[in-house]
Amino acid sequence: MSTWELETEIEAYYERGGERERLTRSARGRLEFARMQDLLRRKLPGEALDVLDVGGATGIHAEWLARDGHRVTLIDPVASQVAVAAELPGVTAVVGDARELPWDDASFDAVLLMGPLYHLTDREHRVQAIAEAARCTRPGGVVAAATINRSSGWCDWLLFQSNDIDRKISAEDSLRILREGDLRFYEQDMFTTAYLSHPGEVASEFADAGLPGAAQYAVQGFPGYLPELERLIDEPEAGKHLMDGLRVIEAESSLLGASNHLLTVANV
Repeated sequence: MSTWELETEIEAYYERGGERERLTRSARGRLEFARMQDLLRRKLPGEALDVLDVGGATGIHAEWLARDGHRVTLIDPVASQVAVAAELPGVTAVVGDARELPWDDASFDAVLLMGPLYHLTDREHRVQAIAEAARCTRPGGVVAAATINRSSGWCDWLLFQSNDIDRKISAEDSLRILREGDLRFYEQDMFTTAYLSHPGEVASEFADAGLPGAAQYAVQGFPGYLPELERLIDEPEAGKHLMDGLRVIEAESSLLGASNHLLTVANV
């Protein structure tokens, strides 16, 4: 049993269930989901793998990974989410914490951290979660982690302003987050407590966890903030062109921070 506890406001946010449809509800969520699938399918080290989905929530990624033929184990600190994930075909789901994984060394071919790092606001805990992922990964396997970029809150404010959407965050707070990365929403619907990182911070945390030289990829890139994204992503020719172009610029170092999410991938 893990000795760690999830912060109350984070657990309450996920218990409400709003995140369960985030990656399928809007154009921005759908682009994030499609790009994560595209990146992971290219970076996973083979077929029919043993994959650990850490902080996998209700199994939005575990489900398609299992359909792809992988043997998927999911761990999440929110029991209600684990109960949903456990019903998915081909998915084993347990309650637990990213900082203390209940598996032996070298148990999986790939360990994914698609959410835990941005809810661990202390750097020491993020490094510990990455080190635990690395410990559980077999030689030749990969550790992949999603993070939220520091600029995302400010860009969200500008996007909402330009579309006359209820911003749910003040201009002052968006600038504070841009400077400090510390995002705290105790009573707002927009999100919950999180830490927003610069790409270089994530790379240094991987290095401190024993995984130097990790590769980094912009998930949505700057096109993820386009007001016309809803129309573009559903138009076959434009949607394909969008995905093709994002593959071209995904690893451009000068553009890594201009994306809502970042994927960092290390070989073990």
